[in-house]
Amino acid sequence: MTEEFKKGDKIEWKTSQGKTQGEVKEKLTSPTDIKGHHVAASEDNPEYLVESDKSGKEAAHKPESLQKIEDKK
Repeated sequence: MTEEFKKGDKIEWKTSQGKTQGEVKEKLTSPTDIKGHHVAASEDNPEYLVESDKSGKEAAHKPESLQKIEDKK
């Protein structure tokens, strides 16, 4: 089963430049457009709106491409 994320979770994902870290802003469960890109999200196939820590840009990602960063205390 794919991991569930919630708003505020710190996550990372792979890009062509290497791993990038950011924060989950919202769980998307219906089709939407983000900066001209169509996101075919649904209840059965949600995507997550994430904000990059490095660039501050937002993008939608499928849950299987994200990994939660554990708090290091």
